[in-house]
Amino acid sequence: MVDRRTFTTLLAGTMAAPGVSFGQSSTPARNVFYASAGPELTLYSVDVDNAALVKHDTVSTAANIQYAWPHPSKQYLYVVSSNGGPGSAGATGNKHLADAFRIEPSSGALTPHGATLTLPSRPIHASVDIAGEYLLIAYNDPSNLTVHRINADGTLGERIEQPAALDTGKFAHQIRVTPDNKHVILVTRGNNAPTDKTVNPGSLKIFGFKDGVLSSVAAIQPGDGMQFGPRHLDFHPTEPWVYVSIESQNKLCVYRRDPVTGISREPLFIKDTLSDPASKAEQLAGPIHVHPSGRFVYLTNRAFTLTDVEGKKVFAGGENSVAAFAIDQATGEPTLLQNVDGHANYLRTFGIDPGGRLLVAASVWPMPLRDGTTLPAAIGMFRIGGDGKLDFVRNYDIDATAQKQQFWAGMVTLA
Repeated sequence: MVDRRTFTTLLAGTMAAPGVSFGQSSTPARNVFYASAGPELTLYSVDVDNAALVKHDTVSTAANIQYAWPHPSKQYLYVVSSNGGPGSAGATGNKHLADAFRIEPSSGALTPHGATLTLPSRPIHASVDIAGEYLLIAYNDPSNLTVHRINADGTLGERIEQPAALDTGKFAHQIRVTPDNKHVILVTRGNNAPTDKTVNPGSLKIFGFKDGVLSSVAAIQPGDGMQFGPRHLDFHPTEPWVYVSIESQNKLCVYRRDPVTGISREPLFIKDTLSDPASKAEQLAGPIHVHPSGRFVYLTNRAFTLTDVEGKKVFAGGENSVAAFAIDQATGEPTLLQNVDGHANYLRTFGIDPGGRLLVAASVWPMPLRDGTTLPAAIGMFRIGGDGKLDFVRNYDIDATAQKQQFWAGMVTLA
């Protein structure tokens, strides 16, 4: 069995096959989708009615893009990058950056905006607080966080000094500010999946947040955290519910927001995310987003293990899907509606249009199959029905490799 740390090395050189062509349109769209491949970030306008994309311009950063987050005003996009991490020559790298881009309001085109910041290590996630005053960045190795001021003109400013005693856990993977802008949640994945070589606990680290400075509040985890590998969370738009994707255990946990501790110490609900929870294939739960209506929540299941068949490394099997859950509007309880085939391997990021009619998912890399063909990296288009269920429409194949991964993608509505 091949673990996730060596997977990209074995895929080196695998290329995506030709696929559906992108559309052409001269009419600006209000929804845009950005997708990265290595250091390149490409703009696509979104035709929600036809579940289609139109490819436009590409900009580049000085290292491979790790994550991006729009300013609440939708005027700026903040992008973090690194030459470390999956697909790189070295695990840690030596170039770690944060860039601001101005978003052209009629087209979504990006232009560099202000100076590039140098970061201390590989950034794995970034987000902006509710007021749009700070960029928060999470780092996986060493597990850490930083907070940077956003100037009035949208450029990135100075780093805010933080208390030295903050507990930033093991393998931070996401950093989010609660909707009331009073707490920060650092999602620390730990390493406790079956094939992890280094073993340590996962946790949700809760901090108070005021004027860009954090203060320790709580660490939320079951027991010693060794059976708890949280990856990402999202907030219900109107109710005090927090939905957490538990990567290593393929679970969905629901917590209640708390004005004092940030979130409840115990989950309200725990649900399986796989269609077959008893499956022996190596699986990982992925990113999570609550539908704009608050009636549904979606997350991905990812499988990527390779096996040796006649001297070639090919996909060993498992579930690459999008799991759709209905949310009980009285209790917050999620009920699994379906696990729809992702039609690609390893859906690492996805976005939902603000009208809630379209889900767009991005796979990281191509996958060699047992029949000798290769499943390409792709951007997948799914319609969202009134009942929350997904219907696959089409894939746009992407020219991605193990060294040039489609590592981040996301939806933005123009100002």
